[in-house]
Amino acid sequence: MAGVPVHGPGHNGGPTLEPGGAWRRYAWKQARAELLPSLPLPVIQRRLKRAGELGLDFKTYARVRHSAGRDIVAILFSNNALRLVREGQGLPEARAAKLRGLSGCGTGLLAHAPQDPVKLAARIEAAHDIRLAPATQAPRLSDTWGQTRARIRDLLNAAGYLPGAVVLVGDTALEADWAPTAALAGHVAAEQYFGP
Repeated sequence: MAGVPVHGPGHNGGPTLEPGGAWRRYAWKQARAELLPSLPLPVIQRRLKRAGELGLDFKTYARVRHSAGRDIVAILFSNNALRLVREGQGLPEARAAKLRGLSGCGTGLLAHAPQDPVKLAARIEAAHDIRLAPATQAPRLSDTWGQTRARIRDLLNAAGYLPGAVVLVGDTALEADWAPTAALAGHVAAEQYFGP
């Protein structure tokens, strides 16, 4: 969903109806255009390397880092994003290879019921030598936005991560809504993250 603005729950994603919207868009585009050329080459090289460590393309990494105002320290994956929807499914090798290539960041797992997140994470670690910790139950459809925020924030607090430094890789529109609800650094669609 690169380039698509992320709005909170209840926002229809339409254009602003407030006066001056065109001017704010113009000013925002100008500010972004002026930012990259002013970065020294060593900074850009470090950020390119960091994007690779996180498994993100540079444009997505730069967008998330810029909007969060800090570096990404962890990535949360939903079981849907990992293609582990039903009990007993195996992690596709292409996705396992991508996860094994991550470095310099934490990883976590949000598993939808009825899957047990701890057992699922243990199975992934045993089969692929990939550690996804912390692992917890994903917010339920019946959860309020406050309960969703609390569930994700509790997981991050237990791991010592600031929400604004964590990216969520999800596979559904509901999962995309978790990122602004919990004030995460951003959301990346699973197809974009694991795509070629």
